[in-house]
Amino acid sequence: MQATDFAFYYECDMTVTLALAAVLLVLGHYIKRLVPLLRKFFIPAPVIGGIIFAFITLAGYQTRLFGFGFDSSLKNLLMTAFFTSVGFTASFRMLYKGGIAVCIFLVVSVLFICVQNLAGIGLAELFGLNPLIGLATGSISLTGGHGTSAAFGPLLEQNGLQAGLSVSIAAATFGLVAGSMLGGPVGRHLLASKHLEHGPRNGTNQDIVEGRLTAAQRFIDEHTLFKACCCLIIAMGIGYFVNLGVRELGIVLPAYLCPMLVAAAIRNYCDLRRIDIPLHTINLAGGISLQFFLAMALMTMRLWELADLAVPLITILVVQVVLMGLYAYFVTFRIMGGDYDAVVLAVGHCGFGLGATPNAMANMETFTGANGESPKAFFVVPLVGSLFIDFFNAIAITTFMQFLI
Repeated sequence: MQATDFAFYYECDMTVTLALAAVLLVLGHYIKRLVPLLRKFFIPAPVIGGIIFAFITLAGYQTRLFGFGFDSSLKNLLMTAFFTSVGFTASFRMLYKGGIAVCIFLVVSVLFICVQNLAGIGLAELFGLNPLIGLATGSISLTGGHGTSAAFGPLLEQNGLQAGLSVSIAAATFGLVAGSMLGGPVGRHLLASKHLEHGPRNGTNQDIVEGRLTAAQRFIDEHTLFKACCCLIIAMGIGYFVNLGVRELGIVLPAYLCPMLVAAAIRNYCDLRRIDIPLHTINLAGGISLQFFLAMALMTMRLWELADLAVPLITILVVQVVLMGLYAYFVTFRIMGGDYDAVVLAVGHCGFGLGATPNAMANMETFTGANGESPKAFFVVPLVGSLFIDFFNAIAITTFMQFLI
């Protein structure tokens, strides 16, 4: 569509685009406080505000009354900042300290990323669709969630999938709801069919959750914020030049991947030399970048592109939910030990395998509240879901894309 096709068309510059994203973020947080169902399924505030605006632009498109254009340069910068902050979480010392259970669960989760993508690609080809839709309805949106969807959606579109962003965001929203609903039934069926004893009821879950920070670690002032921003920006800058070097070798990678890998290298070097970096503040900066990036990505969605994909999209997503349930039941449960802790881990895997880590934690909280505690699961799932899965998922998606484009 051209600007002349609308009765009113406004081209937003960088400042207006950012200001609109901020308004939608505030609106999303306000609506989320008013609607308990949105809090129950952990729908992010930028998703709420962004999708509302996307429906407004859909109305403008259908009636040809109004339309908008946006400056995307700041969106790309925020995306890179977010994934660079993800790189700083990839501590292999933490992985080692987490023990064998964390390593095994990470392997189980990464294997399922491959299952999701292979299933999505296979079903997309069965429907005669672009195989990139298989990635959009695979680990990009499901294991990855809205952040990864918003990052890879435009990349999918650049490589020929016209509705890449819209499909990815729609699938991610579906996954959040499905992940919250699937874990409980899988856990209950495992308990009943395997005749397992329930866990203890001594309230030890939250005491063992990795990531509890001291007051000193949570303290943020101008100095720690300055250090965090410098860490992010330096990693982004080095990653930019690494990416240029890689392109000279004929290898094309997403813009964010090299900064993320550089950040991981910096984190592990600092761990090795016992150099303190403000990780908590870096994570907060990355989280804020993600919120603004998501709002910008979602408010520019072209929802009208989803109309022709409704039936195959729903079919692929339903199959992905069934696959997640079967994988958690037959693979996650058995590989993680076949005991009560393995049941809770399977419940948690349903949460972040289709949605996000908060969904996994909520699934496990509800399940253990009725059936007994599982400190092991509450230690393993946050480590894998919050610190490692996004890092390995990004690498896996990039690898799959190299074979498809």
